Amino acid sequence: MSGMRSRRRMYSAVMRLFLKCLRIGERRRFWLTRQVEQLWLYGWLCLRSLVYNSFADGDTALDALFEPIYWLVDHVTRWFGVVFVALVITLTSSVVAIVYVCLLPLILQTYPIGWIFWHFIYGHWNLVMIVFHYYMAITTQPGYPPQQSKSDVAAVSICRKCIAPKPARTHHCSICNRCVLKMDHHCPWLNNCVGHYNHRYFFSFMLFMTMGCIYSSISGWDMFWEAYAAIETYSQTPPPTFSFRQRAFHKSIVYAWVLCSSVALALGALMLWHSVLITRGETSIERHINRKERKRLQKKGKVFRNPYSYGPLGNWKVFLGIERQRHWVTRVLLPSTHRPYGSGMRWDTPACVAEQKPPLLAI
Repeated sequence: MSGMRSRRRMYSAVMRLFLKCLRIGERRRFWLTRQVEQLWLYGWLCLRSLVYNSFADGDTALDALFEPIYWLVDHVTRWFGVVFVALVITLTSSVVAIVYVCLLPLILQTYPIGWIFWHFIYGHWNLVMIVFHYYMAITTQPGYPPQQSKSDVAAVSICRKCIAPKPARTHHCSICNRCVLKMDHHCPWLNNCVGHYNHRYFFSFMLFMTMGCIYSSISGWDMFWEAYAAIETYSQTPPPTFSFRQRAFHKSIVYAWVLCSSVALALGALMLWHSVLITRGETSIERHINRKERKRLQKKGKVFRNPYSYGPLGNWKVFLGIERQRHWVTRVLLPSTHRPYGSGMRWDTPACVAEQKPPLLAI
């Protein structure tokens, strides 16, 4: 009897010890789980504090995701700008060589004297205008604001990257890594920024290149179809008896026509778009800024007025530097190195514009 009692007490003691160990284990697991949970919450709070921004939204997150792509594009564009310029020169030179070697002898043999005179004068004038404006566009600096504040600089803000005064219409180019006066965009085909001092050269190059490509496409339409029809017969059986020189002539005509037509469409569309911007007195960057400002003021019942617009005709006069009637010929239809109005630091009303600047805001 005493043995059974002693075994029961021993069994009870073992059970109490076992239950106590279970309770200790549960408390330790609960404590460990609580510590891990607190550590996770603390780490998550630290991470959010590093990237927290009360002004952050979907656009900010999207810009952050695309930042590596922006960096890659900036650096690739900077290094490949020379390649793009060489490509423009090579393609243009190839078309000019085809015209002189293949088309000019044919024109001299078959065309009447009036058409020969027309093609000779217009073709060479167009070529001179293309070469002149492209050379000036890639060699003329767009204009940069001074790094230190001066009396003639009407700074409206401070560039966050240059840490220097930034005049009106000035923007920072991430490819050139500096601010540009009246920046329109960075053109890889020029390997240069389009700004205050070379904007006219850039637009004139597009205009005369488009005119030259349209002229070449229209003039070579009949020759293109004849050469294309001849190339289609190369695969016939038996093959036609064309010499190597004739085959080269056919392929050169087709190549030149396709290239000129493609450039006329692509560059012509870009030229028309910039014509609209010039008519409005805007740059490519200002178009986006003005559009947002126009929507913001529209919600308040106000109308946005572009302070740099002088009317369609006035904007073209200011852009082209037209001060007298003869300047439409000497400064537009002939090569001219005249400088644009102003220094790009201040934007006063030019003397060639009769009407005054409209106010920025009107209720």
